[in-house]
Amino acid sequence: MECIVEGNAAHLSGRVLSGPVFNHKTYGEAFYLIVIGIFRRSGYEDRIRLIVSEKILGGRSPREGELIEIHGQVRTYNREVDGRSRLEVTVFAREMEYRSGDDFTYENRISMEGFICKDPVRRTSPLGREICDLMIAVNRMYNKSDYIPSIAWGRNAVYAETLRVGDKVSAEGRIQSRDYRKFTDEGYLVTKTAYEVSVGRIEKV
Repeated sequence: MECIVEGNAAHLSGRVLSGPVFNHKTYGEAFYLIVIGIFRRSGYEDRIRLIVSEKILGGRSPREGELIEIHGQVRTYNREVDGRSRLEVTVFAREMEYRSGDDFTYENRISMEGFICKDPVRRTSPLGREICDLMIAVNRMYNKSDYIPSIAWGRNAVYAETLRVGDKVSAEGRIQSRDYRKFTDEGYLVTKTAYEVSVGRIEKV
């Protein structure tokens, strides 16, 4: 069932945290937002947002706590929030299956092939780890592209810093959620969530 579609494949297995909530309608078909939780080995639970069509749901709504498996693609789009453009990162479900606890394993695998579209930014984390921020443009049908924020660590970060805008790369990793705090224009400290692909392997094609 798993395949790379136009250089972009996501294979996720997790538990339903919330949803489905109506998101939008395209060509008469409704799409819904579902949030699933996927545990890392460290015990941290990533909260991943899925976009699922009414056709994929098949008239049944996943309930909180149920286990599901998703095959799809990482998708991004810009949404205006408080007068500013914000990049939304989701996983678009092409297939969905319900799983039981007997044979269930949490999965979070992303494979993509695309182009570096911003200069990589290498930095050091507060704990002293090497990090490199990347933006990878992945083409899809109808002359559209998804701009996927990614982050490389350690030796991958050192290598990623050598990449240049326009370089074609192949990368694998996992999609993650990360909470951070920032001050608003009014001076209030708020907690926000960033979504990105944590790169485990990257190479120039």
